[in-house]
Amino acid sequence: MLLHVARMVQCKVNNQHNNLSDSPTSEMMLRVHSVESFGSVDGPGIRFVIFLKGCAMRCQYCHNPDTWDRAGGNLRSVDDVLSQAQRYRSYWGTKGGITVSGGEALLQIQSLTELFRKAKALGINTCLDTSAQPFNRESSSFSAFEELMKYTDLVLLDIKHIDSDAHKQLTGWKNENILDCARYLSDIEKPVWIRHVLIPGINDDDESLYKLRAFIDTLSNVERVEILPYHSLGVYKWEQLGIPYALKDVESPTEESVLHARKILTEGR
Repeated sequence: MLLHVARMVQCKVNNQHNNLSDSPTSEMMLRVHSVESFGSVDGPGIRFVIFLKGCAMRCQYCHNPDTWDRAGGNLRSVDDVLSQAQRYRSYWGTKGGITVSGGEALLQIQSLTELFRKAKALGINTCLDTSAQPFNRESSSFSAFEELMKYTDLVLLDIKHIDSDAHKQLTGWKNENILDCARYLSDIEKPVWIRHVLIPGINDDDESLYKLRAFIDTLSNVERVEILPYHSLGVYKWEQLGIPYALKDVESPTEESVLHARKILTEGR
């Protein structure tokens, strides 16, 4: 899920692994788009970041549209991914660990839970980066989400727009269930970092920012609020996929607007 210049130049180290069509089958397999060995922007400390395939959202600013398709990628066992991550454990220090992102990691919740369960058994810090689009307390998958949370140390939760209609225009989906996920995480006291991509002309107006701040203030578990400036460095991927990029005329926010948003969303917390 999210949106940093560092990712555009990160080292992707999947080439040594088999392609999907050549991989063995197993109940606990992950469809992996790529990994980052030394992530520094997806949770505390240095982290091994796993980007999974598949996402139902169609965020207009997504810098990894090549993760949307649930097919393809590298089909890898949980044990294989965990083994690779542990090669870098000496660099993690006391705060680092593994982060699973996407795409939308919750679309592979069973295998993700197994990965986190095994990681926790080894004393590894676990972090989930999610937009929470699949979350639904009424669905049969809710118990699976509850199980996942038993092995999750931190959730990086993307709130893309506080207004549901504007959220749908931006992503293709309304946000009621996403905000409900935030409330649920607060109820169970699961540590959360809220992440908000600041997009000029879309979600950087004061009304939206103050509404978002008011919502965040209802939560008791938010450890940090991150404002991530919109950028267009992933446009070339849209072009490669033949998908029109709707925000081609949108500039990155100014330093002043980022500071203004940060003041509204974080001052006094």
